Amino acid sequence: MTSIAASVEIASEPKAMSSAMTFLLAAACGLIAANLYYAQPLIGPISASLGLSPGAAGLIVTLTQIGYGLGLLFIVPLGDLFENRKLILSVMGLGTLAVVGAGIASTPLPFLAAAFFIGLGSVAIQIIVPYAAHMAPEAHRGQAVGNVMSGLMVGIMLARPVSSFIAEFLPWHMVFFISAAVLVVLAVVLARALPPRIPQTGLSYGGLLASMGRLVVTTPILRRRSLYQACMFAAFSLFWTTTPLLLSGPEFGLSQGQIALFALAGAAGAIAAPIGGRLADRGWSYPATRLAMISVAIAFLITHVAPTGSMLALGLLTFAAILLDFGVTTNLVLGQRAIFVLGAEYRSRLNGLYMATFFAGGAVGSALGGWLYAEGGWWAASMFGLALPACALLYSLTERGPIKG
Repeated sequence: MTSIAASVEIASEPKAMSSAMTFLLAAACGLIAANLYYAQPLIGPISASLGLSPGAAGLIVTLTQIGYGLGLLFIVPLGDLFENRKLILSVMGLGTLAVVGAGIASTPLPFLAAAFFIGLGSVAIQIIVPYAAHMAPEAHRGQAVGNVMSGLMVGIMLARPVSSFIAEFLPWHMVFFISAAVLVVLAVVLARALPPRIPQTGLSYGGLLASMGRLVVTTPILRRRSLYQACMFAAFSLFWTTTPLLLSGPEFGLSQGQIALFALAGAAGAIAAPIGGRLADRGWSYPATRLAMISVAIAFLITHVAPTGSMLALGLLTFAAILLDFGVTTNLVLGQRAIFVLGAEYRSRLNGLYMATFFAGGAVGSALGGWLYAEGGWWAASMFGLALPACALLYSLTERGPIKG
């Protein structure tokens, strides 16, 4: 009875989250999200160690993405059905076991199975984000979501350089063992610190999944915001798929360590998350959305100002990375703020649909970016990257009024 009362209090009359709780949730999102990206710069040594063929090496990343996408659709909506703290810890437990499995794997099949379940377990992030929205009062909900999402973006951007750095001195297996140890400590802290939240949905799991289709049909702001971010995240994925190829090529000739530093610089764009949340809380989502889209378009344009391979070109490419991350992160938080005001009972399902849609856009951007770079170099890839936020901007002009939230 006590836990139910606590849950009702959080849902109906939330107080502003403490700085400590905000930091904890942001750190949790970042540390969990990093598991999606640790393997990306290690594909070479992992494939060689496991005996994976070059053609099958891409499965290391692909299966993690597939697991994450399925988790968004089939696990994240459970946040509207089951007590949130237990659900977060259970999904984290699945992810931790998968990370350990990846570390001990010595043949391809066990590692690839672990990669799939790492993606599935990492969707705990997207249960934490609406949980944070439930805990925040309406007037500060965007700020709370933005602060938590800043941790997520930092985790995404730091994962690659961190795993590269560890693998410089230790076997690649240690990346996964260290991550598993961190996740265990994090789970203990969350179990002690998180208040319970029991959703009031009276649906079965089947009814919950069926309702997601109705939400897509009956929620225009969800469709619009999902398409905006699908274009933006496709541009993001294209940029971070192709720029390492550009930087390691003959024009720049950077080492893997130097490319890791470039990725580290791009993480500065994560400061956009709390800024985007505050803009939404002040009712400025409408102009901020368009500014975010324009920022991403400019990021691709400025990479062509200086001769390729020059120090100025490298500086502009670094600035473009920061500007692009800033725009994509801002739009992400603005979108989440807009859908989270639609109703507490739908938040997990709305978030799952929103994230799954733009995650699919990211997969398309990554795949097309690699192909375009192979066929036409940075010019072809960057022009497609420019077209993506431009399309989102044109679509945004069809809105007749300010974006809600």
